[in-house]
Amino acid sequence: MDLDVPPLSASEIEALARRIDRPIVLVGMMGVGKSSVGKRLAALLHWPFVDADDEIETAAQMTIPEIFAAHGEAYFRDGERRVIARLIQDGASDGHGRRIIATGGGAFVNEDTRRLILDRAIAVWLDSDIETLLERTSRKENRPLLQQGDPRETLTRLHEERAAAYAQAPIHVLSGNGPHSRTVIRVLQGIGQWL
Repeated sequence: MDLDVPPLSASEIEALARRIDRPIVLVGMMGVGKSSVGKRLAALLHWPFVDADDEIETAAQMTIPEIFAAHGEAYFRDGERRVIARLIQDGASDGHGRRIIATGGGAFVNEDTRRLILDRAIAVWLDSDIETLLERTSRKENRPLLQQGDPRETLTRLHEERAAAYAQAPIHVLSGNGPHSRTVIRVLQGIGQWL
């Protein structure tokens, strides 16, 4: 049960927000809740929220499944790296760097992207069990890596392959079946302890 997450007061959240001087980048598997948690986190901190996948689609003028189909995963990952670098740089150029960035599931696995995020942002690994990921990813059809084969096997394999990269994020938060608001509080607590 997730009943052990005490809420934070508005003044505690405000004080924590003042201590953060760079973007918060959410990393982890597809379906873990990076966008949902990111939007709630941004609302609490009164910061902008950016979804890297949305930015990639805008820049490419194609959906992610279309990019994968037309150009392959390597091409997509290169574009993803460039977009994330721009999002982090854009945050830094506004004078304080405060924004929440949700990345795609494979972004942090790319060594160059991971190094950039670790050097210039606060990386938070949102993690879930396979059952939760399976349930959440089944709600959307825009998951190119789940279009072939058994989704459970694919998610299990990807989770195992990517865990070592994700584990390099200094903050690790479990995102369970409960409300995303609990995960948001855990993220804030993790950042507060890390700062």
